[in-house]
Amino acid sequence: MRSLHIGLTGGIGSGKSTVAQTLVELGAALVDTDAIARRLTAPHGAALPAIAQVFGSEMVSAQAGLDRDRMRALAFSDPSARRRLEGILHPLIGETARAEATAATQAGAAAVVFDVPLLAESAHWRGRVDRVLVVDCEESTQVRRVMARSGWAEETVLRVIAQQAPRPLRRSIADAVIFNDTLSQQALQGEVRSLWSHWLPR
Repeated sequence: MRSLHIGLTGGIGSGKSTVAQTLVELGAALVDTDAIARRLTAPHGAALPAIAQVFGSEMVSAQAGLDRDRMRALAFSDPSARRRLEGILHPLIGETARAEATAATQAGAAAVVFDVPLLAESAHWRGRVDRVLVVDCEESTQVRRVMARSGWAEETVLRVIAQQAPRPLRRSIADAVIFNDTLSQQALQGEVRSLWSHWLPR
């Protein structure tokens, strides 16, 4: 029996990681595209030769991984650089995600959750999932949470938010939205459990 494929997305600071972890605790297999991207760009990762060829060897750190701070600064200042980086990473991420989902299905997972920050922007990803779950909150809440956890300046957080899909776009593609603005962690987990029982009744 094929696993239910759930696309999970939400803006930075929305609480998406907590939702993903709760789904795993309920029995889902998680395919985390951000984690895949980090592996691809870690020391000696599969994406590094192409990154060095396109952006120069200075983008590879002394530890032989992607210089994330330098690349983040370039992507902020030059949108075309971000598109070139995505052109390298996205096919590799997609290939790895497919392999992980296939392995999870073969292992009998009831659901496979694809944690995809750019799901709203990607018709490709939306076509690969059965349901879309969006974790949403006010922009001011995103800023407060990310500043508290990461120590970033407010301007930096706002620039990241500006590069992500607008909240109305994410909500428009959703089969379900969890509005995680004032929920406690316990209440958020309860919302996830309720949705799980609705989408995967025993």
